[in-house]
Amino acid sequence: MENTVKEVACDAEEAASCRQSHHPERVKKDLTTRLNRIEGQIRGIKGMIEKDVYCDDVITQLSATQSALNSVAKILLEGHLKGCVVDRLAEGDDTVLDELVVTIQRLMKK
Repeated sequence: MENTVKEVACDAEEAASCRQSHHPERVKKDLTTRLNRIEGQIRGIKGMIEKDVYCDDVITQLSATQSALNSVAKILLEGHLKGCVVDRLAEGDDTVLDELVVTIQRLMKK
């Protein structure tokens, strides 16, 4: 029997990195839609660069794309807090708080 993608990833990495999120289907669909839109924005920006569009216009599009990425991150962070973090704390795993601090610090660098 062949390994699934998850099993292969778990074999290749430490056990802690094999955790999975548990987003409802509607959230996954929303995130996928947002990411597809962002992907289109990135392609549009690339086209703008190739066509020598005025720098300020490109920067405006970059700013809009970054804002869209931040929205995705906020949705993921909310789900992480309400799901993963709460669950791990209920299991007595306080290390999740240290992980959360690092995650928030990464988000705030932007």
